[in-house]
Amino acid sequence: MPIQLPIYMDNHATTPVDPRVLEAMMPYFGARFGNAASRSHSFGWAAEEAVENARAQIAALIGASPKEIIFTSGATESNNLAIKGVAEMYREKGNHVITQATEHKAVLDTCKRLEKSGFEVTCLPVQRDGRIDPDDLERAITPKTILISIMYANNEIGVIQPIPEIGRMAKRRGVVFHVDAAQAAGKIPIGVEGDGIDLLSIAAHKMYGPKGVGVLFIRRKNPRVEVAPIIDGGGHERGMRSGTLNVPGIVGLGKACELCLREMPAESARTAALRDRLMQGIRSRLDRVTVNGSIEHRLPNNLNVSFAGVEGESLMMGISDVAVSSGSACTSAKIEPSYVLRAVGIGEDLAHASIRFGLGRFNTGEEVDYVVGRVAETVSRLRELAPLPAPACGKIK
Repeated sequence: MPIQLPIYMDNHATTPVDPRVLEAMMPYFGARFGNAASRSHSFGWAAEEAVENARAQIAALIGASPKEIIFTSGATESNNLAIKGVAEMYREKGNHVITQATEHKAVLDTCKRLEKSGFEVTCLPVQRDGRIDPDDLERAITPKTILISIMYANNEIGVIQPIPEIGRMAKRRGVVFHVDAAQAAGKIPIGVEGDGIDLLSIAAHKMYGPKGVGVLFIRRKNPRVEVAPIIDGGGHERGMRSGTLNVPGIVGLGKACELCLREMPAESARTAALRDRLMQGIRSRLDRVTVNGSIEHRLPNNLNVSFAGVEGESLMMGISDVAVSSGSACTSAKIEPSYVLRAVGIGEDLAHASIRFGLGRFNTGEEVDYVVGRVAETVSRLRELAPLPAPACGKIK
């Protein structure tokens, strides 16, 4: 079967909607168009039933109770609700929040906003492999610490943090523990009980669901976690997130979670094999290639590679029939290296020479082999050329 171009290998940025997810959503754009908050007729009842079914599907994926699932517009809103909501609710107990240097901007910028309101934020460094040192976290906790926010897996280098160990530490010290699991949910097993997680953020579009819908898991017991709302209105979602529910999106997220729960073991093994095939193929044809971040503690579908002597943006333009992301970001018309790569100790030159490959459910071995060839040819050609000014950049999101 011929390869269809362009090839999509940027599944950390977003994933295509699975056809089975779209099929589940379609009725709620048509005949089942009701508002889930309309309790006086069958249109509303059908919508509410669909929402509650999705709540159960999502809860099953992470080992939670359906009553602990709060719907949002995505992981960015979930992160904001978790961090700002805990900060406001527990302010009398303390004003100290702990996070780490390679978090997504949705966490880092939210913490910066708290600092403007008088909160103290400790941003832990990461080790060369991209993981925090739990001893650093233990030392950072004070009697004023009310929240620890550490992502499950990084969106750029795919590194998985020691979440169960952090969860045990947070529970022992009586600190609320929030986890941004946008990249991890549906790809690796997550159990909020065993992992000691109190708050967990998920985005549908990272797991073959639609854009514009997400979830915040909020623990109801052992301990009960309280979160102040950041959106007020009609008291939807037990008062924690007002606004008419996105029923088609919620149905899609529920179906996406159901599929991930059922297919995760086989899919993770398959994407890991494709990832290894890509890595081995590149290394067999090129020297001066560095994989960024831990190989052992890594999402099965992630490969972040630096190609010494090559500008990542030039490489992206050279393989324009392959969708990937670079290790650079545009700020004020200047190309800056990724803060994640710099945090793990990668020099500016290598950070600029980095490409993130995000493999997914619909990639094939033939596509991987094609990408290996295109990358090898383009890197070899660029290394033979004199350095050129960097072109406009493709930012990692």
